[in-house]
Amino acid sequence: MTKTWNVILITDGDEYARKAVERVAADVGGRCISLSVGNPSVRSGPELVSLIKSSEGNPVLVMFDDSGRLGEGAGESALKYVAGHKDIRVLGAVAVASKTRKAEWTKIDFSIDRDGQLTPCGVDKHGLPELELGRLYGDTVYCLDGLDIPVVIGIGDIGKMAGRDHYKNGAPITRKAVDIIMERSGL
Repeated sequence: MTKTWNVILITDGDEYARKAVERVAADVGGRCISLSVGNPSVRSGPELVSLIKSSEGNPVLVMFDDSGRLGEGAGESALKYVAGHKDIRVLGAVAVASKTRKAEWTKIDFSIDRDGQLTPCGVDKHGLPELELGRLYGDTVYCLDGLDIPVVIGIGDIGKMAGRDHYKNGAPITRKAVDIIMERSGL
């Protein structure tokens, strides 16, 4: 029987996101693939799968970033490869909002605003609720709709949101999203 790795996809890959995701992964007993950092992503899908398979910890948190580029960039290409790999079990995705207004978006199950409140609407980059139900705008999110992902949670810019998601404070918004994904997956 082939081993499968439990993975949470995170659509942000800058240094703020890295610090926050590393902190959250450590706090939940998981593992962050720190080498997935990049704005834009620099690792290919096959490289990331290899890193995931060599990691300890459950779940494995992996970052992807298109750096504001429209269309499918390096981050989305790698994300699609990882999500479709036969040895990867995607538990969920943390879809991160960006300034990419009305250009690229994804359906979300719900969002977590910068105050830690669940909302059926999307949120903006700052973690403030938007008016549209079930939709989040971002630069590395468009491909999520075409993938089989059990839960997609929208949040503002990881590690930021006016300091409310800073890694020194435990990145509470990112942590809440990861906790919910883990709970819904049965971990």
